[in-house]
This record gives sequence, structure tokens and C-alpha cells, in this order.
Amino acid sequence: MAGHWAFIVGIIGNVSSFLVYLAPVPTFYQVYRKRSTGGFQSVPYSVALFSAMLWIFYAFVKTNSMLLITINSTGCVIEMIYIIMYLAYAPRSARIFTAKIMLLLNVGFFSLILLSTLLLSKGSKRVIVLGWICMCFSASVFAAPLSIIRQVVRTRSVEYMPFTLSLFLTISAVAWFFYGLLTNDLYVMFPNVLGFAFGAVQMLLYVVYKYMVKKVVVEPAVLEHIVTIGVQKAGVELQVPAEESSDGKEAVKANEETNGRDKGKPGEENGLEISPV
Repeated sequence: MAGHWAFIVGIIGNVSSFLVYLAPVPTFYQVYRKRSTGGFQSVPYSVALFSAMLWIFYAFVKTNSMLLITINSTGCVIEMIYIIMYLAYAPRSARIFTAKIMLLLNVGFFSLILLSTLLLSKGSKRVIVLGWICMCFSASVFAAPLSIIRQVVRTRSVEYMPFTLSLFLTISAVAWFFYGLLTNDLYVMFPNVLGFAFGAVQMLLYVVYKYMVKKVVVEPAVLEHIVTIGVQKAGVELQVPAEESSDGKEAVKANEETNGRDKGKPGEENGLEISPV
């Protein structure tokens, strides 16, 4: 009975994980339309590809894990497509950085793990070693969006954190947790606890900053408008007196002389005589 339910949950895990892999499709469609990667990073996709490669190796060593092989093989293909598109439209510095990550992680480090586990361990010990490695890197896959979370908090924008990806990530983590629970596979079960936690945090941040973005966009526009008016007004006030300063002085002087000549008239009319002391 447990095996039957494990198969059903594994199918759900395959479907939900497939949706996780497809979640960045709208993002890369925008990359294709704009012919630019913008602020997107390639690190999460490189790490996800490496994790999928490790899980395929683990499934072959453990045996009777066809559901792990199917979804991770599909994931390898999809992640490679994403990385190729990123390399096609990213700036030169980002392409160089991505190529270095691929050579170091997906080629060099994976080859080292492959040779070391095949040559230095056997039987159940090999499964344990690979299980721990897969568990650690699965956690790194779930933690990879931390860079995106930091960018969201810094910019107060959810542009680079699609909500669908966070949602499917959470659903997938729940499904694979129960798959590991029903098959007594701790290496599958434990990383997905972390996956659920990070998925929930991302969805929470999306809801919070989705509304904060509107406030940030409106307020600077009002302030900028006020500052512009103030500068223009100050310019008018400073320029007009400067152009008419000489004429103004002459007008003031003439006015003073006129007042001086007419000072006696009001005094005489009122019966006052002004004389020096």
C-alpha cells in the first residue's frame, strides 16, 4: 500500500517539478523579446542543472528510482535551454561568468564526484555518500533564490521573482517530501522541508512588495514635479531683478528726490514748521 501511494505522490511530484522547470518560460520569453537579460542571473539555473545531474546519478546507483530519473532528465534538458538562451542575450561579462560557473560546477565538480564515489565507495556506502551530496546541493538549489530575494528587498520590486515559480516550488517541495516519507528516503525528504520554507518566504515577499512598488513609484513622481517647479520659479526671481537692477535704482532715487521736495507741503498744510534745532 505504501508503494502504491509513493507512486501516486511521485507522479504528483513529477508534474509539479515539471511546472517548476517551466515557470521561468515567461521570463525567458521577455528576454527573447527584449534581446537582453536585464537584471536576471544565471546562477540559479546552473545550480539547478547540477542538482538534476546529481539526482540522476543517485537514482541509478540506488536503483528502483525511475521517477527521480524521469523528472531530473527532463530538468537537465530544460535548464540547458535556459542557459543557452541566457548566454545568447547576456552581456559579455555575464557570459564569461556563466561559462566559468558551468566549467567549474557542472563539468569539473561533477566529474570529481562521479570518479570519487565510483572509485572510493561501494554498495550501500556509495548510496549514503551520494545521498548526502544530493541533499546538500538540493538545499543549495532551494537557497539559490536568496540572491533574488535580496534583490527584491533592495529594489522593492518583484520584477525578477515570478510568483508562479515560487508557487510551483512550494507545491513540488510538499509532494517530494511525502514521496521521501513513503519510500523511507531521508535524502529526498529533508531538503524539501527547506524548499517549502523558501517557497513560502518568496510568496510572502511577493505579496508585500507588490503593494510597496506602487507607493515607491507614485511618491518620487510628485516630489520630482515639485522640485522642478521650484527651480524654474527661483530662476525667474533671480533673473528679473538682475536685468532691471539699474533701472530700479534710478526709479528709487527719483522717488526719494520727489518725496524730499514735497516734504514741506504736508507740514505747511497742517500748520507745522520744520526748522533746524
